This record gives sequence, C-alpha cells and structure tokens, in this order.
Amino acid sequence: MHSAEESLDELENRMGQLRQALRTAMVERDAARASGLRRELRHAETLWQDKAAALGQGEGAVLTAAGPPAVDRAVTALLPTREQVHQVLSLLEVAAAPKLITAVHGAFFPGELPASRLASMRRDEERSYRSAPNARPYYVCPALTADRLAPARALLTVSTWPLERRIVGAHSPRVDFLTATTKIATAIEWFDRRGPHWLADARARADRLLRSFAVSIPGALAPPELSGHAPPLDPRQVAEAAEAELAVHVAVDRAEREQAAAWARQRLPETERLFGTRLQMIRNDASSH
Repeated sequence: MHSAEESLDELENRMGQLRQALRTAMVERDAARASGLRRELRHAETLWQDKAAALGQGEGAVLTAAGPPAVDRAVTALLPTREQVHQVLSLLEVAAAPKLITAVHGAFFPGELPASRLASMRRDEERSYRSAPNARPYYVCPALTADRLAPARALLTVSTWPLERRIVGAHSPRVDFLTATTKIATAIEWFDRRGPHWLADARARADRLLRSFAVSIPGALAPPELSGHAPPLDPRQVAEAAEAELAVHVAVDRAEREQAAAWARQRLPETERLFGTRLQMIRNDASSH
C-alpha cells in the first residue's frame, strides 16, 4: 500500500513502473492483472495531479481519470512535446496524424503544439528505444500497416496500446475516424458538464473540429434551418451517429487487425512490433489469402 505522502518524484517513478508492468500484462494477455494495474495507475495519476495542483504549479481545476482528458491543464502547458502528444492520443484512443493531433490539442489543452514539432519526434522516440529499450514508461510510435507491418505514413500511436489498436488495415481509416469523432464529442460534453472552464476560444475550436467530422457522417447534423443557417451542433447526436456507422465497419476491421497482430507476435521482435519492419518484402501471410 502506497502513502498519499509520496513526493512527485516518487509518484512519477511508481507510475513508470506501473506502466511497464501493465504493458507486460497486456503482452501476456493477463486480463485480471492488467485490470488491477490500470486501477492502481489511475489512482497514482490522480495523486500526482492533486499534489501538483497543491504545490501551486498554476491555476485551474484538476481533471481526474473520470473525465476523457484526464490531465491537469495548468501542468499540461509545461509538458514536453512527446507528453502533450501522448495526452492527445490518450483522448482519441486511435492512430492520428499530426494535423489532427494539433487540432485536438488546440481545443482541449493549453499551450502551443505546432505540427512541425512532431516531424522528428517519431525518429527520436525510436532512437531512444533502441539505445535503452523500455527505459521510458511509453513511446510515441508509428501505426503499422496490416499487410506489411511497416510504419504507416504520418500516423502516430502509443506503445502501451494493444498491438491491434496500433495496426491499420483497409477499413481502419474510417473506423478510426468514427472512433475519434465519438471521443471528441464525449470530451466536449464532459467539459461542458463537469470540466474546467474552457480556455479562450477553445470551445469554438472544439465545435469547429467536431463539425468538420460530422459533415461526413450520416445523421450527425440536424437539417439546416429555414433561414439557411446551420443549427447548433449537438455532440450527443454526432456521437450516436458515429457509433451507428461504426457498428457496420468494426467487425471486419477488428478481424483484419487481429490477424495481422497475431502474425506480428509470432514473427517480429518487439522493436519491430513497435516501430515497424524495414524489410519491405515481409508480408503478413494471412493478408495475402
């Protein structure tokens, strides 16, 4: 049992150990242990956020794991790029391109995150891993293509995610688009109901972002008003429309991802399961049948 009097450094060390243990449990498919570790990790993160706020590291409410963003916004502004990217990906829970990552960051998190900062980050993450494997609690790594298990162009994921979620197949772009839509809509709802005050112009940016997703989802937007003006955006309606379409695509997409992940676990070392294979002739045998 850990004490609430742990220092920030002690909590950070424990969080790193818990993330590594969680990753091992996920690789070994030990669902019971993974569930317990997730609960312990959420508790440690909440303690860290509370302690950081108590130390006066900025104004603003502390968000606990109960809400989608699950971060302290004041502390977030001080984080390095990789951790800001990690927080956005944790909100979306799907592979995302730099443009989407910066757009979501601008809506829900403080500080600046230009897409240019992300250009070299993936290479830096891989170099760090190769020089000292698993020294960090997580790595920002590329999504992997289902057919070749090669790095997917301009799509970032998190190393602690299940391999199936880090793989993208033929149906994955639409599935991930719909999943991201539901996550953004849910985050807007959560901020409106229980979250901290929106940052200046952030609510409008979030609304524009969600609307840009909703226009390509049947039933996500109410019909135009007689005046020709667009009706107010309803995040719940958008989420429900996205979930309805998601149900059509998710099974076939999941099957392709699981097939590719099983092949990767059998044949690739951990480094290539994280950062992709460079051997372009290697293919997922099952995908060619």
